[in-house]
Amino acid sequence: MNNKKFAYYIRVSTSEQNTDTQLLALREYSQRMDLQIAGEYIDHGFSGKDDKRPEFDRLLSDIRSNKINGVIVYKLDRIGRSLKHLLNLFEEFQNRSVEFISITQNINTTTPEGRMFWGLLGVFAQYERELIVARTKAGLERAKSQGKALGRPRGAKDKRQRRKSGYFVRWHGIKKRPPKK
Repeated sequence: MNNKKFAYYIRVSTSEQNTDTQLLALREYSQRMDLQIAGEYIDHGFSGKDDKRPEFDRLLSDIRSNKINGVIVYKLDRIGRSLKHLLNLFEEFQNRSVEFISITQNINTTTPEGRMFWGLLGVFAQYERELIVARTKAGLERAKSQGKALGRPRGAKDKRQRRKSGYFVRWHGIKKRPPKK
């Protein structure tokens, strides 16, 4: 574990909040565990539901360029609050062999227990996806059985003929309209 380069990710929701609690705990943990720290990424005034955060984006960029292969957070909700966002993030971490540690929740993918938890997250993600598909299909079947028209509704302003240029570009790769016959 000593040759891995870890980074702290710290986030507070408002610019008035202090990051010291998180930072001091992360520094103490990494010192106790003898982890090499390559950087600190601190976002002030961003919600965990925001996928776009300046320091978080910089962290992802550094992970993608192999400058960092481990992320340490104070608490899981510091890195993200949306299950979908977290699962996508963890999938990328797994694909890039990035280790993840949340020091207050004992989530640590460097241990067998942490990897088990990681695997359980994947199982729940697949289950959630399958539930969404099943609910969508059931809703469409119910709507059909009730005689409801599916698809984009035609509105009062939808009487003019549409340009076909976008269709030709998207589906046929043609830049110009074909000549009229």
